Amino acid sequence: MAANYWESTQRRFWQFSKDELAQMRDELEKSEQALVQMFPLPRRTHLNIYFNQQISRLSKRLNIKQQAVATAQLYIKRFYCKVEIRRTNPYLVLTTALYLACKMEECPQHIRMFVTEARSLWPDLLHTEVSRVGECEFFLISEMNSQLIVHQPYRTLTSLQSDFYLTQDEINLALSVINDHYMTDLPLLYPPHIIALTAILLSLVLRPNPVPGGNNTPNIAAVTGALAQAQQARPNASGSGQSTPSGTEKDKQQEARVGKVQRFAAFLAESNVDIEGMIDCTQELISFYECHEQYNDKMTREQINRFVKARGLDKH
Repeated sequence: MAANYWESTQRRFWQFSKDELAQMRDELEKSEQALVQMFPLPRRTHLNIYFNQQISRLSKRLNIKQQAVATAQLYIKRFYCKVEIRRTNPYLVLTTALYLACKMEECPQHIRMFVTEARSLWPDLLHTEVSRVGECEFFLISEMNSQLIVHQPYRTLTSLQSDFYLTQDEINLALSVINDHYMTDLPLLYPPHIIALTAILLSLVLRPNPVPGGNNTPNIAAVTGALAQAQQARPNASGSGQSTPSGTEKDKQQEARVGKVQRFAAFLAESNVDIEGMIDCTQELISFYECHEQYNDKMTREQINRFVKARGLDKH
């Protein structure tokens, strides 16, 4: 892996603004307007959730590590920035992206194993031969301009977890947030370290309700408050060390958590980290969790399978 993210192809060619990303997708849909009108699809977030579920099912069968799964998800996002989804069989693309990611993340598996497991997972939607996965692999590499090295947020989390005295529960929650961000557009919008820092902050303030369905409104205010505190402290890099004395065990735990958040805010204030970007990442993740509650797996699956079968994409 290239040691320096700032000089990487990921930063130079695959990091976009929201306007740039929206324009690319709009132009792609306009170029395939007949297909878009003929085969309506769910909102993009719901597609991402479905793809995440399917690639996770395949990876579990093959015992593939999470970093390769994350790389595959980013390959899929990049590929569908260049190619209209209705022109492809997404199940073939998912299989091929994971196969390619395993090679890039140095955990390769035989192509026949991928084909066998994919066929058994989606028997009515994937009748492909090994050669078709090879062809699709070339297609992916070509559309990504052979720019396959991916920098992930996991490395930043690992390097900072001791600095902020994260507990195992907080590390696990931060990992969960990082995994979830691959179901949003954030990997195409922000550097990995911004994602990792946002995940750490969320792990500190969103407990005990970090998942969809939890009532996080007070804690979200704590996130934005911590980031605002860091911004205000930047000119003179002075943190505010407020704490509330307490006698109960529960209050002591809360006090310790507040101390961690303040330490984290002080770190941000003294750094050159893009706090505005962290605020936007937080908002995007919260919006994702709200959108996740409206996800309908059956409807999403049916709409995808409809165009795959109608266009005969399952036959080759």
